[in-house]
Amino acid sequence: MVEIIDAPQITDNFILRLYRRTKPSMAFRATSREEFNEWKAKVRSKIMELLGEFPEPAPLDPRLLSSEETEKFVREKWLIQSEEECYVPLYLLIPKNGGGKKPAILCAHGHGPYGKDPVAGVHFNDPERKSNILRHNYNYGEQMAEAGFVTIVPDWRSFGERVGYRNPYPGRDICNVHFLQHLILGRTLLGSNIFDGMRVIDFLLTRKEVDPEKIGCMGLSFGGTMTTFLALLDDRIKAADIICYATTVEHYAINRPNFCGSQIVPYLYKYLDVPDVIAAIAPKPLLIESGASDTCFWIHSALKAHENIRRAYEVSGYPENLWIEVFPGEHCFSGRKAFDFFKKFLKGGECLSA
Repeated sequence: MVEIIDAPQITDNFILRLYRRTKPSMAFRATSREEFNEWKAKVRSKIMELLGEFPEPAPLDPRLLSSEETEKFVREKWLIQSEEECYVPLYLLIPKNGGGKKPAILCAHGHGPYGKDPVAGVHFNDPERKSNILRHNYNYGEQMAEAGFVTIVPDWRSFGERVGYRNPYPGRDICNVHFLQHLILGRTLLGSNIFDGMRVIDFLLTRKEVDPEKIGCMGLSFGGTMTTFLALLDDRIKAADIICYATTVEHYAINRPNFCGSQIVPYLYKYLDVPDVIAAIAPKPLLIESGASDTCFWIHSALKAHENIRRAYEVSGYPENLWIEVFPGEHCFSGRKAFDFFKKFLKGGECLSA
């Protein structure tokens, strides 16, 4: 909780008052499937409007940079072009088991200095990087590849190789700087990253190993932000796992400064809270993982979000498509239900838990 001086001239006090009198005009209130479908269409349109204009896609111009074999998969490193003169480095992990087309999962990394690397299981034998993976069970891209899914793990703007693994703005959060720069230039950082995510899926669908009708998305923390908006806006994604992100604006942006420019949709709360955005993903199969001891996105705000999202899946007519896991852990990938979830909704297999 942010400590605020109790004085009428303090800006933070006004922010609290402004928050309390702001009521999102498009909050989820549907009571029938028809009302839900109409609301969902309006939410998608409004989110696209708030994210700002997307650029024109450029030729992908894919370039294979390296390839290495492990016991269970091949890890390829690629560079693709999303918009003109803008390139996305990524890892593509291809399972060795069996032939034919396989389901694939876009694995989004969270906020951190190493970008895509830990999610793809890349640590260069560096103790700090290894610790980062262990602490957050962060190599879910690698784990899913070992489970038989093709996985693709890109660097988002402001992270990893896209900033040269450094912060050129000492004392500043690079995400905040890039957010302001994008805004000045008529764009949003989150919108640009969502565009890149869609282009990553474009590349994924050029691969002969991938079943184009069985694409999933998953991500931890900021990766959960990316998963939320990609699952909402890109119909090619058939199932999603939001890990340690389900929250409320009050919690992550008002009561404590637990956010950065990479996660911001301008003017969002004028129209929608975060649980409303997630609710609009329905009836698409969705797993929400929330850590009971998460100190980044606290469980009380997650539970509040779960209630809203659960109602949306009930009204949409597909309550069975929503899986919610509250696990005994911190800010990390649980993995207790994710493999069964994607097996059921992308492979059509039997699951052990729900």
